[in-house]
Amino acid sequence: MTRDQLMKVLEEIVVVVEENKEFFTDLDQAIGDGDHGINLNRGFKAVKEKLSSVRDKDCGTILKTVAMSLISTVGGASGPLYGTAFMKAGAVVAGKEEITVEDSIKIFDEAIQGIIARGKASCGDKTMLDALIPAFEAWKTAFEEGESIEDASQKMLEAAYQGVEYTKTIAANKGRANYLGERSIGHQDPGATSSYFMLKAIVDVMTKGA
Repeated sequence: MTRDQLMKVLEEIVVVVEENKEFFTDLDQAIGDGDHGINLNRGFKAVKEKLSSVRDKDCGTILKTVAMSLISTVGGASGPLYGTAFMKAGAVVAGKEEITVEDSIKIFDEAIQGIIARGKASCGDKTMLDALIPAFEAWKTAFEEGESIEDASQKMLEAAYQGVEYTKTIAANKGRANYLGERSIGHQDPGATSSYFMLKAIVDVMTKGA
């Protein structure tokens, strides 16, 4: 992924979050604070305003700028969590003009570890990790087995989607949804859902030229 492609990915995520803010919020109203889409959209609007100032910077600086924008503008848990993910990603590619496949695997891993450390959650807690961890494992395995970027991308997305579906079947152990206990079963997690949509935005840019 070149620096220009990274910028296109971020611009696409801004659009996707804007288009789905009500959907994310509706999901969150069922089991959370009801503001996931609103907060996330506010954060990525701030990201959009910053992108023009970093267009000629390295990938690490671009990603760290996204992180700081999200941390400073997104309320609730999602700001620090997504912000941490982008900050960790930026550290992996500090000073780089391109992101290699090997970089992408490390970015994915570091972002997830950052979210785990910040949120004290794991797979099965009904959080964004239920989409991100299976997606990462599918992405990493596909490349280890010599598959193309296109095939690896589709396997990653399928794993993330199945992760979102899985969150419908389990009770929440983290966040506001945790207070609902068994009543949270049957509802999909908004964080896992927004994570899936962001991964799809990346794939759309890289494989379809969105």
